[in-house]
Amino acid sequence: MSDFQRQLGAAIGRATGADFEIRSREAAHGGDISQSFRLGDGTRSFFVKTQAASRLDLFEAEAAGLAELAAANAVRVPRVICRGIAAERAYLVLEHLALQSHGDAASLGRQLAQQHRVSAERFGGSRDNWIGATPQPNAWTEDWVDFWREQRLGFQLRLAAQNGCGGALQRDGEALMARLGEFFADYRPAPSLLHGDLWGGNHGFLAEDATDLSCPSGHRKPEYPRGEPLIFDPAVYYGDRECDLAMSELFGGFAPAFHAAYREAWPLDPGYATRRTLYNLYHILNHANMFGGGYAAQAQRMTAQLLAELG
Repeated sequence: MSDFQRQLGAAIGRATGADFEIRSREAAHGGDISQSFRLGDGTRSFFVKTQAASRLDLFEAEAAGLAELAAANAVRVPRVICRGIAAERAYLVLEHLALQSHGDAASLGRQLAQQHRVSAERFGGSRDNWIGATPQPNAWTEDWVDFWREQRLGFQLRLAAQNGCGGALQRDGEALMARLGEFFADYRPAPSLLHGDLWGGNHGFLAEDATDLSCPSGHRKPEYPRGEPLIFDPAVYYGDRECDLAMSELFGGFAPAFHAAYREAWPLDPGYATRRTLYNLYHILNHANMFGGGYAAQAQRMTAQLLAELG
């Protein structure tokens, strides 16, 4: 057993109040930027993500976001067990729950609408966090247009310029930010509690009749019903609820029942179709900054489309 595994097992034991000796380790999918695996001792199991020690803040931010979503008591999120550094590796330990790709999508829509009714006085968050591998600033801001201009589009465009993406993207991006308020002439969003990175890969449904296997034997929590929705890997802040909805449509992966149930619980305002492009531009710019490829060209097309909408 490696030093990392020994130290991690000891940390899990301290966090749960029961000794945990690692007997099995299986690779698991856990996003694009972390190494993930499932650890077991024959009785309990946990989901673990690891990064270089210098990236501990990424896990601190994720744990804080999961805690805020859990406090909303709306959509279920994984329970945080512990996080820290072991043998020069940062780690985040979560309860392990078996997931499947299908389930009660309508409940997910209703629960997300409930989560979005959790509000704040301003836009932003109590701390900066991460959108993928990119820093995401969340300074509290009174005005939504100012927030989206400075801390979302402007921030990503400056990163794009540093990464060599200039020309039409920067020219049209500056023009778009100058006219940003025109998209909100008749629309005043409230600060809603957002997941912040709600693409299809960051939700799932409980498989089988899942039991929380992180609890010591004899102290297991009741089984969670098969098909219950779950969201994870958040980039939490308070913003326009349409941001989550827009991203849920960007890459697909959400059942029609999800969209229908959300709209029944909380109908959308006129102009959403245009604002959807505006909000998804942020994520496409972020993909351009993280992955390159054709995302910069896609961002430029979206920017030109939005400017054309304004005339």
